[in-house]
Amino acid sequence: MAISKGDTLPDATLVELTGEGPKQVELSDRLAGRNVVIFALPGAFTGVCTTAHVPSFIRTADQLKSKGVDEIICLSVNDPFVMDAWDKQTGAGDAGIQMLCDPDAAFTKAVGMDFSAPPVGLINRSKRYAMYVQDGNVSVIQAEENPGQCDMSGGEAMLDAI
Repeated sequence: MAISKGDTLPDATLVELTGEGPKQVELSDRLAGRNVVIFALPGAFTGVCTTAHVPSFIRTADQLKSKGVDEIICLSVNDPFVMDAWDKQTGAGDAGIQMLCDPDAAFTKAVGMDFSAPPVGLINRSKRYAMYVQDGNVSVIQAEENPGQCDMSGGEAMLDAI
């Protein structure tokens, strides 16, 4: 069953690339006592993810932070090296967006947001969604019906929702 409003997020070990190499990140540490927007997408360097989803959060990052958001996390089922290259290509990090990966889709599966589309090479990927999490609890979740769309899960929609 997919995560929904009012649920507490399960803890997860995600990965980010630092100057010293890949580093494990405990999601619970990032969420404790904080207001965090997490937006998840099918894959780095994919069409809508690159042309619509990430840019929508780059455009709205300052406005979200002015509403009390402590951190914005982009989450994808990729490896940290791909996420780092994508970060550099999109400028997400310069906008204050943290690029974290869920390499084995453990978190994505735990929150019921996984899907596979073998004909296009997407196996065990994340559905497209965005959520506003306050101290580990989901206050807002907006998921797309189709991973090729970015309407409800975009930065502007999240800005309106909180």
